[in-house]
Amino acid sequence: MDAIELLKHDHRMVEQLFRDYHAAASDTQRRGVVEILVRELSKHAALEELLVYPLARESIPDGDRLVDGHLAEHMDVKKTLLALDRLSSGDERTDALMAQLERETEEHVREEEDEFMPRLRDAVGQQALDELGRTLKEAKRTAPTRPHPHAPDQPPALALAGPVAALYDRVRDRLQGRPLT
Repeated sequence: MDAIELLKHDHRMVEQLFRDYHAAASDTQRRGVVEILVRELSKHAALEELLVYPLARESIPDGDRLVDGHLAEHMDVKKTLLALDRLSSGDERTDALMAQLERETEEHVREEEDEFMPRLRDAVGQQALDELGRTLKEAKRTAPTRPHPHAPDQPPALALAGPVAALYDRVRDRLQGRPLT
């Protein structure tokens, strides 16, 4: 699967998680969906920042402007994810934060799929996208599972901070009984 298809697959999974949240029958089920969303969106954002956006900066004309806009959107999402991650099951703020997260991700996904991804595909070609897809799939297993809005969001500092954050996240996940990935 090439990188763009892999990222789109992540987008469809997140859309399904929002539907699951709305369909959940209890606070416990809703909290479970929130925890999965936090994990999956955190991994997705970290991998885009580490692997996809640097390639886009180099390859797409005006890539710096385009990537900077996506990084700003990521920051908004990470802040919302952090707020959600800090809540407990049944917290009355969850619905409002989930609605905010849904708006933020819908806008980001639309911009990525309508503008960013077609430009990246045109700029780098299929072989590079296939290689990036393999790298993303492998890196997903060790990516951070929690939001880190204060961590670096660009290499090289991200390459140093990411593995430390991922290890810390996985220890926290285990101690809190969250699903392991």
